[in-house]
Amino acid sequence: MGADKNTDILIAHGIRPTANRILVVRALLAADRPMSLTELEHKILTLDKSGIFRALTIFRDNHLVHVIEDGGGSARYELCTSDGEADDDLHVHFYCESCHRTFCIDNVPVPAVSLPRGYRPESVNYMFKGQCPECSGK
Repeated sequence: MGADKNTDILIAHGIRPTANRILVVRALLAADRPMSLTELEHKILTLDKSGIFRALTIFRDNHLVHVIEDGGGSARYELCTSDGEADDDLHVHFYCESCHRTFCIDNVPVPAVSLPRGYRPESVNYMFKGQCPECSGK
């Protein structure tokens, strides 16, 4: 990658690097965990919710983000680590019911599941719920 990692990430996924898109990629990289639209809105004060959502929609369509339903009532977005059109970086997530944050558990792969004939999965959401180490220590 070149001098600007944010721009390089967008270009590698076939996305034109605009100022707004670079801001959203930068916020997702800095977060190091899946973020909700509201969390991103609080992080990126110079961009309104519709601008952030438009960027996330383009990112999703170009396989730059995963959309995770965390069971807490909101979708969360995380950058994909795969380079292709398939999501080969499937991993477990953990939703903390105390602090309402979602964490990637990268070293635990999603187990393979054999579905009955005729079913064609589009995505997998493997979510544990409970308390994160920070909240369970309180």
